[in-house]
Amino acid sequence: MRLPFLLLMLTWALTMSAQTGAQPSWQAPAEAAERPNPIATKPELSAGGKKIFTRSCSQCHGTGTGATRNNAPVLSSELVQQDTDGTLFWKISNGNSRTGMPSFSSLPETQRWQLVLYIRSLAQPGDQKK
Repeated sequence: MRLPFLLLMLTWALTMSAQTGAQPSWQAPAEAAERPNPIATKPELSAGGKKIFTRSCSQCHGTGTGATRNNAPVLSSELVQQDTDGTLFWKISNGNSRTGMPSFSSLPETQRWQLVLYIRSLAQPGDQKK
């Protein structure tokens, strides 16, 4: 009797996590999270980030305001936008094998920072940016 209940609860938790994009254990180390974006004062470079995003990220993240795969977070969401630039850079660089997010460490650093700028451009009014 307990096993079916536990399986049901585990299935529910995994489903909710996938639907919300919540990945509480996918945390950047403090040093990475505190890393500043060296091109943060050049928002015009987000256009290059959009090109990279369209080529490399849109299969899972759609336009960034809606995901095409269940476990891909909506990048315009408050959950993503509250991450620091350093955290986003770390996540882009390292990926997450549990969710199928590939590592993009093969991209030059500047292009990964451009992706961070593009993700920031997706923020809804009132979202916190760090």
